[in-house]
Amino acid sequence: MGNSYFITGTDTECGKTEVTLGLMHLLQSRDWRVLGMKPIASGADKAPAGLRNEDAVRIRRQASLSVSCELVNPYAFEPPIAPHLAAEQAGVEIDIEKILLYYQKLSHLADSVIVEGVGGWQVPLGPESTVSDLAAELGLPVILVVGLKLGCINHALLTAESIKARGLELAGWVANVADSEMLEPEGNLESLKPRIQAPLLGFVPRMEQPEPAAIASLLDTGLS
Repeated sequence: MGNSYFITGTDTECGKTEVTLGLMHLLQSRDWRVLGMKPIASGADKAPAGLRNEDAVRIRRQASLSVSCELVNPYAFEPPIAPHLAAEQAGVEIDIEKILLYYQKLSHLADSVIVEGVGGWQVPLGPESTVSDLAAELGLPVILVVGLKLGCINHALLTAESIKARGLELAGWVANVADSEMLEPEGNLESLKPRIQAPLLGFVPRMEQPEPAAIASLLDTGLS
């Protein structure tokens, strides 16, 4: 599916979910049937039907079609900690093959599936697997969300390098102001532009209440 993407980030809380929702809205504006997936989520609340992660709920709500919570978010853990530690505490093994199966089910229903990773690119999912392994198995073009804050240049360049080292396509990157008090955000942005060998798809300023439509308006409409 040529219109599906894997969203990763330089860190946790860098804006992956907002970009995921914005991209879903952008593609929906082209009359595409779009579904989202957050395969693994740490930090979930107890609900009558089980654990629910707020970001996964928002992604499911944004979808063009109604699908089950399990397909969107097969692994939800209550503590907001690294997923491999949360899975260990819950006595659960994160099975990449199961995630691939659920992704395939979603892809048969839609024109595009946007898959959001958890944490950063090399976050462990188990004793031997990481988010990068999941992305490699899915084989989707990757969009990197760079959270603009102190240290982001190093994080962004290392992540972009690692994505390409896995033989995956870096479709582009989005700069998101993660720290409203960051000094020289524009300077950091200009420093990254010539160093990341992929198109800048958008610059997202700090928003009090970001809405998918607002994020979509800031993304490159030439993305396909």
